[in-house]
Amino acid sequence: MVLSPLDIHNKEFGTKMRGYNVDEVNDFLDQVIKDYQITLNNNKDLEEQLDAANEKLKYFNDLKDSLNQSILVAQEAADKVKANSQKESEIIIREAQKQSSDIVSEATNKGNQIMAEASKRAKKLAVETDDLKKSTRVFRQRLQVMLESQLEVVKSNDWDSLLKEGSMSSYEEIKKVVGDRLDNAAAQGVDSDSATADVTDQPVAEAPVTDAADDNGETVVIFPDNDDPHFDHNNDK
Repeated sequence: MVLSPLDIHNKEFGTKMRGYNVDEVNDFLDQVIKDYQITLNNNKDLEEQLDAANEKLKYFNDLKDSLNQSILVAQEAADKVKANSQKESEIIIREAQKQSSDIVSEATNKGNQIMAEASKRAKKLAVETDDLKKSTRVFRQRLQVMLESQLEVVKSNDWDSLLKEGSMSSYEEIKKVVGDRLDNAAAQGVDSDSATADVTDQPVAEAPVTDAADDNGETVVIFPDNDDPHFDHNNDK
């Protein structure tokens, strides 16, 4: 059992002959009590400081453990985020590659389709242009033959005899002569069809050209109108 200052103060010693001086012993004990009290106080302070230090140490140890645990959790979360980000980036890259491949494929197919349609249209246009040229050539030759035959009718000497001053030709005679000339010109125009038919190696659509006589007996050349399907102005587009 640890002595207290009060124990030392209350301590009594027996006396005997030739013993210690009581006053000196009491004075010394008083000094020991004081020093011992100081030592106890210091010891108590040190114990309190030690307890406080132990509490702080415990707090910091707990904090260290908590920080270590937080670091581990944060590391695991970072690893998961990194893995998820890598997976998402791979998915995005694959989708982008697929979309780009689809776009390129679609553009290629559309380009090929446009080229095929353009080529087909160009060929069709070339054929239509060639047919139009052949039809125009036939029409020109037929028109030339017909006009030449009409010009021969106009230059005929029968007109001079009919229109000669003092001529007594009757209306019936004039009509007959004019009619015969027109019939011959028309016959020549029909015969020219066989000559112009050999212009082309394959049959083409011919533009109809007709002639008619008006009430005055004059020959009128009737050209094909714009509604004729063989001479559609849209063919040159």
